[in-house]
Amino acid sequence: MIRILLALLLTSGIAHAQERRVSHCIALAEATPGIQYLHKASFRDPVEKHAVRISYISHASFLIQSHDGLSAVTDFTGFVGNVDFIPDVVTMNHAHGTHWTASPDPAITHVLPGWGEYGQGIDHHLDLGTMLIRNVSTDIRSFGGVEENGNSIFVFEVGGLCVGHLGHLHHEPNPAQYAALGRIDVVMAAVDGGTSLDVPTMMTVLRKLRAQVVIPMHWFEGWTLSGFLNGMSDAYAIVNEGESSVEVSLRTLPDRPTIVVLQPRFLTGP
Repeated sequence: MIRILLALLLTSGIAHAQERRVSHCIALAEATPGIQYLHKASFRDPVEKHAVRISYISHASFLIQSHDGLSAVTDFTGFVGNVDFIPDVVTMNHAHGTHWTASPDPAITHVLPGWGEYGQGIDHHLDLGTMLIRNVSTDIRSFGGVEENGNSIFVFEVGGLCVGHLGHLHHEPNPAQYAALGRIDVVMAAVDGGTSLDVPTMMTVLRKLRAQVVIPMHWFEGWTLSGFLNGMSDAYAIVNEGESSVEVSLRTLPDRPTIVVLQPRFLTGP
């Protein structure tokens, strides 16, 4: 079924495909075998070539960096810390005010909202060379109802990896949305179990995505995170070393699916 949906998606968008770099994540491919785990670094340090650094800033905001200095911040609220730093790209979702800002710094070159006209969704395909950023629209709960296509799952293709940020996901993706996401190697997922997706359904989503690295986000208390970890520990290794960032490459993806717990920390200067 997914093969059929994927074929339909690709053929229906052939005109756009001629103008866009083809996504290497939207492909039916064997999982890349890992060799060893990953290593951590400061956000000011250089990123190893063919790798990506992910730093947990706060709530649902992460800094994603490529080896050549490109940077993106997810669910950008306008503040990343007491530091002189302007990312190249910010993505936002508007389920709540803690996931976006109406006044992003005009020095930010690319501002990508995860919503468009009400119910219409939005389509992003930003090719920056060493980083390709695209989105898949999903629905969100809104004012007691549902805003269709009001949220975006953003996918960052960088260092040969497919990094997904599920945003403020409120429902399990349908088959077409799963197909549009393609391969996901690393995923950031909300595990609060209340304001976003309930934990059992989020666990189902993550098992279907089959990312080798899962980074929990959007957790408010220790018990919220613990409940998620306990529910996933049967099939996932758990790494919790108190770090706020991690560096990953195709070469260092773990053999066993792994949950990497990062501690949110605002960026600081050297």
